[in-house]
Amino acid sequence: MTQKPVLFHVPYKSQVTPVDPYQHVLLISAVSIHQWRVMRLVGSLQLVLLLAFTSTATGLNIPLEVEQPPTIINSSSGPIIALPFDKSITIQCEARGNPPPEYRWTKDGKDFIPPHVTTNRHHPVGTFVLHNKQVVEFRGTYRCYSSNKLGTAMTEEIELRVPNVPKFPKEVNSPLVVEEGDPIILECNPPEGVAPVKIYWMSIGLEHIEQDERVSVGTDGNLYFAYALLKDSRQDYCCFASFTKIRTIVQKTAMAVIVKSSKPGNESADSGEATAEPPPVRMPGLLLPSGVQTEKVLLRGKHLELECIPHGYPTPKVTWMKMGDTLPSRRSEGKHGKLLSISAVDESDAGKYMCKAQNSVGEAVHYFDVIVEEPPNWLSEPPQSQLTVIGTDVHIKCSVSGKPSPDITWRRNGRLFKDDPVNNRRVLDDTVVLHNAKTEDSAVYQCEASNSHGSILANINIMVMNMAPLILTRDYQEYAVVLGGDILLNCSVFSSPPSKISWARDDTPKTIDGIHFFPLNESLKIISADKKDSGRYECVASNSEGMSAITAVLDVKDPTHIVYPPQDVQVISGTTAQLMCQAEYDKSLQSTFEVVWRKDGEEIPLLSEEHSRYFADYVMLQIMSVNLSDQGVYTCVARTSLDEDNATALLTVLDVPDAPKIVEISELPSPRNISLYWIPGSDHSSSVIEFIVEYEESQWEPGRWRELQKVPGNQATAELALHGNINYQFRVYAVNAVGPGPPSEPTERHKTPPSAPEKNPESIKIQGHSPNQMDISWEPLLPIEHNGPGLEYRVRYRKLGVGDEWKLHMVNRHSFVVRNTSTFVPYEIEIQSRNSHGWGPEPKIVTGYSGEDVPTAAPRDIAVEVINTTVLRVSWTPAPAATVRGHLGGYHVHWVRKRSLLNPNNILDERQSLSFPGKRTHAIVPGLEPFSEYRLTVNVFNKKGNGPNSDPVTFNTPEGAPAQVPILTASNAQIDSILLVWGPPREANGILTGYLLQHHLINETTLEVVDSQETKITGADTTQWKLHGLEGGSLYRFLLSACTAAGCGPPLTQESSTVALEHLSPTPAGAPVQSSHNCSLSFPSCIPDNSTHLPLVPALLNVSSYVSDTFAKISWTAIEEQQDSELYVAYMNNSDGFWRISEAVNASQSFHVIDGLKPGTVYTVRLMSKRLLDNASIFEDVIQTRLQGAVGQKSSFSTQGWFIGTMCAVALLTLVVLMACFVRRNRGGKYAGTPPPTQRQEMFSMEKVKEKEDLHPDPESQGLNEDSFGDYSDSEEKPLKGSSVCSLNGAMGDGVSRDSMVDYADGGREFNEDGSFIGEYSDRRHGGSVSEPSGPRPVTA
Repeated sequence: MTQKPVLFHVPYKSQVTPVDPYQHVLLISAVSIHQWRVMRLVGSLQLVLLLAFTSTATGLNIPLEVEQPPTIINSSSGPIIALPFDKSITIQCEARGNPPPEYRWTKDGKDFIPPHVTTNRHHPVGTFVLHNKQVVEFRGTYRCYSSNKLGTAMTEEIELRVPNVPKFPKEVNSPLVVEEGDPIILECNPPEGVAPVKIYWMSIGLEHIEQDERVSVGTDGNLYFAYALLKDSRQDYCCFASFTKIRTIVQKTAMAVIVKSSKPGNESADSGEATAEPPPVRMPGLLLPSGVQTEKVLLRGKHLELECIPHGYPTPKVTWMKMGDTLPSRRSEGKHGKLLSISAVDESDAGKYMCKAQNSVGEAVHYFDVIVEEPPNWLSEPPQSQLTVIGTDVHIKCSVSGKPSPDITWRRNGRLFKDDPVNNRRVLDDTVVLHNAKTEDSAVYQCEASNSHGSILANINIMVMNMAPLILTRDYQEYAVVLGGDILLNCSVFSSPPSKISWARDDTPKTIDGIHFFPLNESLKIISADKKDSGRYECVASNSEGMSAITAVLDVKDPTHIVYPPQDVQVISGTTAQLMCQAEYDKSLQSTFEVVWRKDGEEIPLLSEEHSRYFADYVMLQIMSVNLSDQGVYTCVARTSLDEDNATALLTVLDVPDAPKIVEISELPSPRNISLYWIPGSDHSSSVIEFIVEYEESQWEPGRWRELQKVPGNQATAELALHGNINYQFRVYAVNAVGPGPPSEPTERHKTPPSAPEKNPESIKIQGHSPNQMDISWEPLLPIEHNGPGLEYRVRYRKLGVGDEWKLHMVNRHSFVVRNTSTFVPYEIEIQSRNSHGWGPEPKIVTGYSGEDVPTAAPRDIAVEVINTTVLRVSWTPAPAATVRGHLGGYHVHWVRKRSLLNPNNILDERQSLSFPGKRTHAIVPGLEPFSEYRLTVNVFNKKGNGPNSDPVTFNTPEGAPAQVPILTASNAQIDSILLVWGPPREANGILTGYLLQHHLINETTLEVVDSQETKITGADTTQWKLHGLEGGSLYRFLLSACTAAGCGPPLTQESSTVALEHLSPTPAGAPVQSSHNCSLSFPSCIPDNSTHLPLVPALLNVSSYVSDTFAKISWTAIEEQQDSELYVAYMNNSDGFWRISEAVNASQSFHVIDGLKPGTVYTVRLMSKRLLDNASIFEDVIQTRLQGAVGQKSSFSTQGWFIGTMCAVALLTLVVLMACFVRRNRGGKYAGTPPPTQRQEMFSMEKVKEKEDLHPDPESQGLNEDSFGDYSDSEEKPLKGSSVCSLNGAMGDGVSRDSMVDYADGGREFNEDGSFIGEYSDRRHGGSVSEPSGPRPVTA
């Protein structure tokens, strides 16, 4: 005995992540979720798997990897109506299967090859397209067949209807002649067309034929008259048929009706004597329907309409009833009771209905036999496709309903399927039974049920097969879930018979168990995942045919969490709002992490549009130009592909208040006082601080609004005091913390009556532009303050305190001039306003003076008290008040510096003055120069000008402390001594008495002072000092101040180091000690130990200087390895402290000429290996240029202009020749001026100097030793040599070797203590000097 196989429903539930591309292949029922149910069959265990396809009830959807018959997944449903405006008609047919199915079509039962068949990317489809031009030839009934080697599926019949364009036939209608009182039927007979069709009866002029109880249009389209009247006669009864679906209206040929009168002698209504008497009484009858009984058949659910149109006079009334039953409640009656309608009929509405037409003389009835039928329908659902194992019995039941009862036709692969008991295939009416099914029984079975109202078709795929488990989920599928979340690990399996599913962890044979592990059908659900749940899981599927397994990989991620949520914020409209939102998330999900913002629940589009006001990143949302529409609740959503977190904040937009509404005026008892009321507008979340009431008047400044009154923000009313004779209108605006809002609409005009002025002019000014007049001016009343027409001013004045009578004048302007007054006399003045309606209030008296004149007397008794060297106190007795002749302005103090007491023969005449306003008798005068002679005067002044100066007072300022010395250099450092050279202060401020020299021993590590000593140097002319008794190899700081009898000035600081003992090397044997500087330096030993400068030139020998009156020559000897080295020559005038540095000079040149020097001037000269003014110089010396012998001599001959011009021309020509020769032999340098010591960090400005002819020392001087000296004749010069040897092999204290300074005395010759030569030049000048860049200098001969 065989039993019906058990059906299995495989549940399906969508996963959070990831999306398995294969998990959709096996679709599982979404309608109900059941576990596998197993029933034991007699003899053996037989299992059947049935999978329901959610989109189509009869589709068996199995993975395409498995061979399967076709399944129709998309097809057209008929009928298809081709409308005239359709460009094309598409008839669809698409199926799935393995192998891919092929298609064929039949039309009207015959094979048909369709045109324009469409295809897709994967496989061909059976859909074809018909174009409108050719669609007429394709009308008919179609069926699609989809086939592969496993079977054939077919569609229901698809009818293509191509309706003709509806039109009425051409006809000639004869007039219809009737007697008055007879019924009339005008037939329409509309043409066939696409339903629905609507009938209208109108005249040719498109006037509707009026319908009532007597006249009506039947459902058949005819026009019915219960009885004819004479007025029914007309020639243009037209029937119009409207086909709405094809947007077409057609018209039938007009019909004529002639109604003849029933009275004798009245042939028709055209006689013009139509009677108003009613027609004769007639028995009722029915124009529609005809006969006694009508059978009405309609489908269940359709709309039932039963119609009875009677005739007779009076017009019969129609009533309805259902025989043996009551009429249903959903009925309705229309057309004055002639039409009975019942919606959505069912079996209960079937039966016999009767209509009765009745009037005063009788009645007529008609019966309707209503039959309700229905097309075939599935009783529950279409037959289901089945997947079963070999050897089971398969039952296919086709349960249908319908009236009449449907006939059922069975097909197999599109061909008729008949009962075959021999092969165990039975067709039992609505059921097919396959006993002991085999593989070859797999096919597509069709069940088609049909009756007179239609047919339904079902394709049932029957697959008989045994198959080992096929796991559809991808192996090593990766899953991710956040900590604490739920996850479903998929293991979708297809097999026949069904498989047993088991899960294991990390290759352990033990089945997974635990409080948060739940096997669910084929999947494994993990509840509240923990970090330790990460790892590999194995799914094993097995049945009688075999076994299969896959591995799933789970990764438990950190959850997304907002750590800095947005905060409620208030922003001003038009500014930028910023909402912070910072979240933490699992970094492995960074590619999917995003922050989404929502406003009031709707997502904000954050597009990279140029005009977008929203800008966002992972931490902030910025809203540009915020407006009121941006106010709301903002939600920050931080999400990844696994989870999300959100936080909300309220954004409040503060804006200026809205304009007040309904501003109204209420008059008070006083005609010029009103009350103003208004309704405040919205304050936009910022309380109103105040209301501003503005006014505008139409006479003086129309269109200009001015502020009238301010009102506190908590009140909405204001009492206003107005001016007279003004036509006002008012408006109000509100002000809050954001700013002023827009104004309200203005009120209606309010006119005030005129009145006398309420005020007099203000800001009265009395001035005297000339000594004998007084100018009176005032601020006039504003136009709105006139209070009426005819405004003028009364001016009254009189002298103060003398009892004069008031003088008065009436003026229209706002100024008045009183002439012929005494100079600077006080007056009393009154100004009162008046208009046509009266005088203003009593005016106030104002005091003023007539015109001023310049003072006539000077202060007396001028006394001077010198407070210090630069400040004095001056006092005086004021001039008599009457002589000031005006308002006292103050005093001017003038002083003149006549001469400096240091140089009394030089007249300076330096003038200065100060003004001291107001009444005073003394003043402090600053800014004087010390040790100078001054002259001082004082005068008084007023607005008109200055009075005469006082008698002058002469005085002297005392001596003061000198200014700072301009230059201080330390050179010629020895083991225990250093030579200091300086220049005298520019401003001595007195008679120099000497200098104060302080030197401090410095700890080079801590830079602290270890020892200090002080030396007082007497002698104003001293400019150098050699300090002895110093510690070798030590750093010293020197401070030098110039002194006078008044004290010492500010010190100038210099630091230098003495030479360490171990750094000195003995002079080589036999080396003559010359008067030139023999400096042999070993570099970079000359650089301090902590210096980072590049090495200097290795060594220079025999450095010497050659000095003339306007130039000096520095010579040296360079060894072979020094030939390409570069040197710089710097020199400074010791009296001004300005350094000049040459451009680079090649060491192979062996000399450099310094040109443009001043005769008789002391200079400091340095030879350096770099262009920096630091202590790391190769050679340093102090020189003095020779005095020119002709200085002070005057020759009337030489001072003549022609002689000077001739000599300059000769000198210039000689200079050009010398320069041309010199340039060919040597290269020279360029000099740049350096700023004073306080500005030495600024950029040097370079000055170019021309090169000179090579000047070699006198050969006779080469043999002089240290004790020799040179005496120079008038006709030649010889080099002046010092005697200092510095041969250094190690590093020196300050990195330099400094020679002694040569001092030039006025007479005699001697050596100073360090061996420097002090010599004297003869009076005659020698040679010429090279001109400076600024221009040629005179050449002396």
